[in-house]
Amino acid sequence: MGLDRRAFLKHLASMGGFAVASKTTQALAQQHFAGYPDSFGVLVDLTVCIGCRRCEWACNNVNKLPNKPITEFENKSVFETNRRTNAVTFTVVNRFNNPKTPEKPIYVKKQCMHCNEPACASVCPLKAFTKTPEGAVVYNPSICFGCRYCMAACPFNIPAYEYDDPFTPKVTKCTFCFDRIRNQGGVPGCVEICPVEALIFGKRSELVDLAHEKIMNNPDRYVNHVYGEHEVGGTSWMYISPRPFEELGFRTDLGTTPIPQYGRGFLSLVPIIAVTCPVICMGLYSFSKRRTALENAESKSN
Repeated sequence: MGLDRRAFLKHLASMGGFAVASKTTQALAQQHFAGYPDSFGVLVDLTVCIGCRRCEWACNNVNKLPNKPITEFENKSVFETNRRTNAVTFTVVNRFNNPKTPEKPIYVKKQCMHCNEPACASVCPLKAFTKTPEGAVVYNPSICFGCRYCMAACPFNIPAYEYDDPFTPKVTKCTFCFDRIRNQGGVPGCVEICPVEALIFGKRSELVDLAHEKIMNNPDRYVNHVYGEHEVGGTSWMYISPRPFEELGFRTDLGTTPIPQYGRGFLSLVPIIAVTCPVICMGLYSFSKRRTALENAESKSN
C-alpha cells in the first residue's frame, strides 16, 4: 500500500502547475474594474419616449437576432405584461401607468447598463467580460465555459443563457453596439433610430451634466435623480424620469458601492476552487481505483 500512497502524493504534487495557473486567474478575479473618464454613455429621457419600440427592432437588426419584420415591433399588446431581456432579445420597452397624467403612460427601455465596475466581469474566472475604454462591457464567448456566475452577480438581471443551444451555448446581452462605436465612429442602433431623441449618446461626463441641467431647468417635469450616475458605482446608461424610479421597475436598493467591492475576498477564492477541486477529485479517484485493484489482486492470490 506504500506505493499507492506515493502515487497519490504524485497526483497532489502535479497540482503545482495548476496552482500557478490559478494565481493568474485569481489576479483576474481581483481586478479593480474602474470606469474610464472619457467613456461614452446614453442618457434616456423617460418624459420623451413614446413606446414605438423601434429601438427593439434596431437592436434585433444590428445584432442579427432572429429575423423579424419591423411591423412585428409595432404590436402594442406586449405592454400588457412586464417583459425582461432574454437570450434573443437584448432590449425591451415596458409601459407604466402615470398617476400624474394617466393619459400619458411612461415607457421604459431596459438593456444592459454597462456598469463602470461590472459585477459580471469581476466574478468571471476566465475574464470573458471586459469593460472597455469606450464604456461597453463586452463578452468573449470563445473563452466562456458556461459557469453563469455573471447571471447571478448582475444587479440588473441582464445576462441570459442560450439553454436551447446544446453545442455552442453562450451568454447574451446588449453589446452597446461596440463595433459601431469603436470601428465606425457611430452610435448604438437604438439611439440612431429613435424618432423623438429620447436616447442621447455622448461622453458620459457630459451626459451627467446635461441630465442635471434638464432637471434644474424643469423641476416640475423631472424627479431630482439621475439614475445610473452613482448606482453601483455608476453605469454607462443613465435615466431621468417624471416619476420616482421605484415606481418604474428600477432597483433603488443598490447603493453607490460597486458590486465587486463587496466580494473581492470571496471572489479571489473562486478561481482556486474551480481549478483545484477537479484535480483533487481526480487524484482521489485514481488512488481509490488503484487501491481497489490491488485489493482484488490480493484476494485472488489468496
